[in-house]
Amino acid sequence: MSAVWRASRAAVKRRRLQTFVIGLVVLCSTTTVLLALGLLDVATSPFDKAYAAQRGPHTVAAFDTAKATPEQLAQTARRPGVTAAAGPFGQRVLDVPKDWLWMPGGSLTVVGRADPGGRVDRVQVLEGRWATAPGEIVVAWPSAGTPGNELLGTVLEVPGSAPLTVVGFAAGMGRSADAWVSPEQMTALRPATAQMLYRFADSSTVARLNAAFGRATDGLPEGALTSAHTHLDLRKAFSSLADAYLPFMTLFGILGLLVSALIVGNVVSGAVVSGYRHIGVLKALGFTPNQVVAVYLMMMAVPALFGSVAGTLLGNALAGPILGIAFSGIETGRAAVGGVSPWVSVVCLLGMPALVLLTALVPALRAHRLPAARAISAGSAPLTGRGLRAQRVLGGSRLPRAVSMGLGQPFARPGRTLLTLAAVVLGVTTVTLATGLTSTMLAYSEAGRGGALVRVDAGEPAEGRAAPLPGDAQIEERLRSLPGAAGVRARALAQVTLVGQSRPAFADFYRGDDASSAGRIVAGRMPEAAGEFVAGPAFLTQNGLRLGDRVTLALGGRQTSATLVGELIEGNARGLEASWETLLPLAPDARPVEYEVRLAPGADARTYAAAAEAVGPGLRASVSDAGNSATTTVVAFSTVFTVLLSAVASLGVFNTVLLGTRERRRDLGMLKSIGMTPRQVVAMTVTSVAGVGAVGGLLGIPLGILAHRLVVDNVGVVSFPESMKDVWDAPQLSGLLLAGVAIAVVGALVPARAAARTTIAAALHTE
Repeated sequence: MSAVWRASRAAVKRRRLQTFVIGLVVLCSTTTVLLALGLLDVATSPFDKAYAAQRGPHTVAAFDTAKATPEQLAQTARRPGVTAAAGPFGQRVLDVPKDWLWMPGGSLTVVGRADPGGRVDRVQVLEGRWATAPGEIVVAWPSAGTPGNELLGTVLEVPGSAPLTVVGFAAGMGRSADAWVSPEQMTALRPATAQMLYRFADSSTVARLNAAFGRATDGLPEGALTSAHTHLDLRKAFSSLADAYLPFMTLFGILGLLVSALIVGNVVSGAVVSGYRHIGVLKALGFTPNQVVAVYLMMMAVPALFGSVAGTLLGNALAGPILGIAFSGIETGRAAVGGVSPWVSVVCLLGMPALVLLTALVPALRAHRLPAARAISAGSAPLTGRGLRAQRVLGGSRLPRAVSMGLGQPFARPGRTLLTLAAVVLGVTTVTLATGLTSTMLAYSEAGRGGALVRVDAGEPAEGRAAPLPGDAQIEERLRSLPGAAGVRARALAQVTLVGQSRPAFADFYRGDDASSAGRIVAGRMPEAAGEFVAGPAFLTQNGLRLGDRVTLALGGRQTSATLVGELIEGNARGLEASWETLLPLAPDARPVEYEVRLAPGADARTYAAAAEAVGPGLRASVSDAGNSATTTVVAFSTVFTVLLSAVASLGVFNTVLLGTRERRRDLGMLKSIGMTPRQVVAMTVTSVAGVGAVGGLLGIPLGILAHRLVVDNVGVVSFPESMKDVWDAPQLSGLLLAGVAIAVVGALVPARAAARTTIAAALHTE
């Protein structure tokens, strides 16, 4: 083995450029693969990581204390399959007034717990402290930010009981309660239900979770269970936006893996084939065939190891910023998206060198069987006769001689050409996909935008601000009369219940005019009369609704029927929009919480906002951000991966051209000796891959269009209309065709110029 190591080390030192290229390709490929795998891993793990860290419950169940005693409920924690349990905790639902803290009014599920820790559902206190005495309450904070201590001390009036003072804000992944009080306070509230929190040994599927929960509660009196929800429901709701991004994230990840594997295979196999002469020399010196194979595997392993280590380090360094871009529009709760999982780094560290060795093994075994004399003669040029027919046909054309010779060169090495072509095809596919997604998302961000938008928030005393002195009608009239206003729309918000559905829905009720609303509709129309509503695809899927279906909305003991008349491009899984007339039967005295003002072209939004605040002391105006986080995420992420994959594809072309010029150095010397100029050498070399790039463009464009349609048709929370999917035109397709040529030319320029500078004497020099 010492001879093998010495020969390998000498070959690595002698072929510095080849070693550098292999190491660089492995580095870039490892970085791309790490980011692709890390993306696929992180896209589905934020919820699971945070849930495991907080020991979130697999099932949250409420029981009727009139039918099941605390002792009976405590016994369920010791049933087979239950790994941990907490409770029973007293539970009561309180009514909260509109605009108490940030809430639109409605119900508040309160649970009595002595502390935020325990074996199940460890609640994180964000501000203040835990409720330990009567008259204190800790409220769940729903947003990703941290509440300010100025909200501490807010009082909640409870009919028939002493008021409760907010002493803290907390967050729990289990969503087991909206608020918590001490057990003593819960006793004073006289709860009618008790809560149990369970973790099971097997909770991977709904069926297994239901079976485990059924075994735990077996034997309880009939009707004791009043409600239950599982962590699978929470995961689906939590990651609804992340799931919208998963189709294109997955596709970019797969493209990254394929391009990296192809380029590594092309580079390594080409390096072994170009070293056939060296293999013959080693055999002539007495190396056995197995030793020759070992020499070449070790030659490839050295740069592969350095490249994989450097690529893993670089990928981990880039993972934070790039994954931050990818998840900038996704709600990840308290689980911050950081670096990639350790297993991804291990896979890249071990997998990329293994891929290099497997790729090198195929041509090395072929060389293993070659006699020394044949291996030496195979070294410097392609075998005689390869591609001659194509060369003759092109030579008889009217193309410049340098161009015709360049176009014929790929036929001399068909295997290597096919690998390079595949890499270019995938590169063009990536560029086409990114271009289509960018166009779709830009059209999506423009949907419903009919000029600058100013939001005027109507103050309420519960928010610590004076109520507007003018009435609702006077405010709207004044806002319409201000210079620059093109349209005013009032919005009221209420938490309603769909009769027959267990989960509440948040409904926006609109009144007024907004010319841009129609741009948000995929199918049907916007609500125009009483009893009409629209919703996004996530809401429709979750509730099993289709256009024309009727539902019954309930609020504060009142009910009204409403018909689904349109589907929005997007929408919250628990949100719907309805006409103002639909709200009146539910809340006759409702007033807007906000006015949306569309400005005429050229109007200054900040000037209008200042004038709007002067209408009344309780009004607060803000200019709506024109940006769209989903658009920013998709465009930025697709751009990052397009640059990465295009660079890797260009490296593959660089290696192909470099090997080709070295194999044909005697041919280049002969051509220069009979008058070929350096410019013609560059033209011939670049043309040899430009044709491959053009074919790659022709094949990659339809694949990219197909991938684009596959992605936009499978985004669960957004339903793109056909106008946003059909984004291709002739100039754009022409530019994409040139993308393949550009990838090839960029990769070929450096070795082409190096070949052009080679002197005749150096090219014809015998090794």
